[in-house]
Amino acid sequence: MVASEVAPWAKTGGLGDVVAGLPDALDRLGHRVTTVAPLYRDLPLPPSSSFTQPVRVGPAVHEITFYVARIGSRRRVVFVESPRHFDRPGMYGEHGADYADNDQRFGVLAHAALEFAEGENAGEPYDVVHTHDWQTGLVNALIRTEPTRWTRLARAGLVFTIHNLAYQGLFPRESVPTMGLPWDAFRLDTGEFWGNFSFLKTGIAYADFTTTVSSTYARETLRPEFGYGMEGVLHALGPRYLGILNGIDTNVWNPSTDPWLPASYDVHDLSGKVACKRALLERFKLQVGDDVIRRPIVGMVSRLVDQKGLDLVDAAKDALLAMDATWVFVGTGEARYEAALRALAEQHPARVGVYIGFDESLAHLVEAGADMFLMPSKFEPCGLNQMYSLRYGTVPIVHAVGGLDDTIQQHTSRARHANGFKFHEPTAEALVRTVRQAIRLYQDRDIWRQLIHQGMTEDHSWRNSAREYVKVYRRARLDGAARA
Repeated sequence: MVASEVAPWAKTGGLGDVVAGLPDALDRLGHRVTTVAPLYRDLPLPPSSSFTQPVRVGPAVHEITFYVARIGSRRRVVFVESPRHFDRPGMYGEHGADYADNDQRFGVLAHAALEFAEGENAGEPYDVVHTHDWQTGLVNALIRTEPTRWTRLARAGLVFTIHNLAYQGLFPRESVPTMGLPWDAFRLDTGEFWGNFSFLKTGIAYADFTTTVSSTYARETLRPEFGYGMEGVLHALGPRYLGILNGIDTNVWNPSTDPWLPASYDVHDLSGKVACKRALLERFKLQVGDDVIRRPIVGMVSRLVDQKGLDLVDAAKDALLAMDATWVFVGTGEARYEAALRALAEQHPARVGVYIGFDESLAHLVEAGADMFLMPSKFEPCGLNQMYSLRYGTVPIVHAVGGLDDTIQQHTSRARHANGFKFHEPTAEALVRTVRQAIRLYQDRDIWRQLIHQGMTEDHSWRNSAREYVKVYRRARLDGAARA
């Protein structure tokens, strides 16, 4: 695998969790997995062996140090050190702007990953190369256009996963030769996209199979409103484009063993969840009386951007704050939303807690201490927080898009497996209506216990998803063998 993030070492969102959780599940199924990722500034390296070698990228040659960490008997993570490219304050950019040389940075990652695989002494070829998002889109093109350079990968099946189609890695056409690619990589059927060179489209064009992170998102991205101009490209793939729902790491996200929590609990004994609720209120310096404990807490941990529905929350704030609930928000993002949330907390100091930033321990405490978790995303390829919430007995309220629609079953009087609430129109009115329904039903302890029980007993681990990936790997491997 090649990716720009891998948790717990490098993570800005769900991508890092996926690139950690899927290899771990594949390892448990008996497969050997090597993951290659950049060594960013201040990244805490696990125990590793290392070596340095030159890597050619187009006309340039870079001295790259590889740190090889064995995570288990069948799993490794390889970190690519190139200070010129990765020793920076941000992973992708600073102050809201991408680094101008991201094409060069992730071009180095692609070449380095392939050189590592080719240079190993084991001699056994790889069966599959699985790449993730635009940052690794060049890998497939390099393998396909220079099979004699990377002979251990020439017969590998090529799988490319789209985690978020909104991010496409667009660069000037002049990037093509500097990346060591022939101009064939800049055709309409390969990487050309409205006069620019698209790393994402390149990854799709040269893959044997392209996947995305939920079945609903796969269908949505075939439509213009979700396709970001790539809907035709994806539609042309036919059965070679499919959605596989992400899983979650059920060892990290487990309320019965979570070290971040002040009290543990499980589906059979929820008493610890009350202690977590009290701790969450104290963490935000909110009131902690019995009447407050009886009131539901609605939590949200999110990037504060339009995609996550922050404009809906802002438009609905007066109606939401009029409800009998306490609100806690954790996240960072656009300045206007950070300011809006801070203003809410100042105006309602007894009912609203806000933390601008990201804190892993606080994210766990919100999942455990809240009664409801809000995800009003405009689009959501998969989403992980709703699955964390289910496992922690925190009932999700979501906009029915992507993986949110796949994982949350709406409560109705006839629903047998309801685990949350969802609305279908991306409007403030629909959000208010659904939150109001959830807060009303919170007072019905029998219904609420059923919702909690359903969510906590569902299996959202990586086990089933990893098996689906193995099916794709086997099909891709046949294609790779036939191509070679």
